[in-house]
Amino acid sequence: MSNVPSELKYTASHEWVRDNGDGTVTVGITDHAQEALGDMVFVEVPEAGRAVAAEEACAVVESVKAASDVYSPLAGEVAEGNGALADAPEKVNEDPYGEGWLFKLRLDGDLSALMDAGAYQAHCDAEE
Repeated sequence: MSNVPSELKYTASHEWVRDNGDGTVTVGITDHAQEALGDMVFVEVPEAGRAVAAEEACAVVESVKAASDVYSPLAGEVAEGNGALADAPEKVNEDPYGEGWLFKLRLDGDLSALMDAGAYQAHCDAEE
């Protein structure tokens, strides 16, 4: 059973979103996603200032099994990429909801289109 924190929002493509309360959100991949991918060996995060569309591929996580695109859950501008992951990609595996975050986004919209924890858990269960 994956860890699905109730205070976060989720996408069908396994990104999580934390509302920072200041017009920005923090984005990462879910525990379910990092578990499916396996040990991370490389992470590429987007540059600050980059404009992204909802569902646009904007980051890459590469594991021993595969490389996967990470999609922006919402439209906005990248406020910050987690540069620490360049030297420590394993943080995505060890702490996907903490130090393993990928990027912060200044929103152009709201979070209403995203799934809550219950809906995301049901989505994951349906995939298995």
